Amino acid sequence: MRDLGLQEAIRAAGSVSELARRIGISQPSVSSWDRVPAERVLSVETATGVNRAVLRPDLFGVADSADIDETDLARVQEYALLSALLASAPDAALLEKIGKLRGDASPLGVAHAALAEIAAETSVERVEREFFDLFVGLGRGELLPYGSYYLTGFLHERPLARLRDDLQALGIERAEGEVEPEDHAAILCEIMAGLISGRFGAAAGSDQRLFEKHLAPWFGRFFADLEQAEAARFYRRVGALGRTFFAIETEAFALPS
Repeated sequence: MRDLGLQEAIRAAGSVSELARRIGISQPSVSSWDRVPAERVLSVETATGVNRAVLRPDLFGVADSADIDETDLARVQEYALLSALLASAPDAALLEKIGKLRGDASPLGVAHAALAEIAAETSVERVEREFFDLFVGLGRGELLPYGSYYLTGFLHERPLARLRDDLQALGIERAEGEVEPEDHAAILCEIMAGLISGRFGAAAGSDQRLFEKHLAPWFGRFFADLEQAEAARFYRRVGALGRTFFAIETEAFALPS
């Protein structure tokens, strides 16, 4: 029997198949859930607007929220947004939510404002076509958002094997029904969000170690490529946001502890 949090997510999406589409996995995978898996909470929250505390109160209750400071909460939200946008094209609800983002004079604030502006101007149909051309394509998309590809020129190479070893040491397992390898940019962003929020129960500093070993060597190039991609319009702003946020993370981790 589905728990109340999962029922609310399905209701918000409209159906099981629509929820599966929004988070980029198969309908049978979602149909098999009794509750939203921990590694999917942030994606489901972003895709449906249902708060994580409703989706999984056992993981994200009031006490849990109090344990994470404002800066880390903002980081979690940034990684969750990037994960959702890189996993699948945003639907109307997510585009509307992005269109309401507000920015300030900081580089990240400017990137938020630019993304909000393009979200308000585009349509679901256009952004779906753009996502297809960029990441799917007829045969392959313009970009391949995988660590192995960026680091070796091939898929499923040693960088992926090393990542899997490190994730196993952290107790992070591949989600049932997940078709993408763990070095996909969307999955890495989701894992970072989980490490920062503490939902994986990993040791302090695990987010920095994962970032420096598995994201730092290629994420900057990927977001720069996305920003310059021929097929990108909406996603050009996503690339700018990712590049800006990645630079902030890199600088923050370089500071003396």
